Parts: sequence; structure tokens; C-alpha cells
Amino acid sequence: MIYGMQAGMGEMRKITVEVSKDDLDAAQEYTGTGVSETVRTALAKLRSDSAQKRALALRGKVKFSMTWQEMKYDRE
Repeated sequence: MIYGMQAGMGEMRKITVEVSKDDLDAAQEYTGTGVSETVRTALAKLRSDSAQKRALALRGKVKFSMTWQEMKYDRE
């Protein structure tokens, strides 16, 4: 069983992780947030990167019924 708490972003899990102080300091400086939010941001970035790789793998394999020009015109 996974223990966690419910939050607005889905089920949350409390974790313990050891990281390099220099890496964490640099990441926090970059995000401008605390430890938890910095870790959440990093994990979300990895999830996004993974989704982008999967989407790129579909390049040329998906057929659309409209061209991008037709879609653009359809939105105007």
C-alpha cells in the first residue's frame, strides 16, 4: 500500500531522498522556491520531457484530416 495524502495535484507521497547540497542549492536558486517545490518542479520537467519524446516518436506517423493552414483558418 502507498501511503500519502490527497492534494489538488493528485495523490501526494512523502519521500526521503539524499541529494548533493550543491545540486540542491543550484536548483533552488534557479526555481526561487523551497526544497519541496523545487523537487516537484524537477519531476514535472522530467514528466514533460518524457511526453515530448513520445510525441516526437509519432512524427510522420499521424495523419490529420486538415492541414495546419486549414486549422488556423478554422480558428479565425
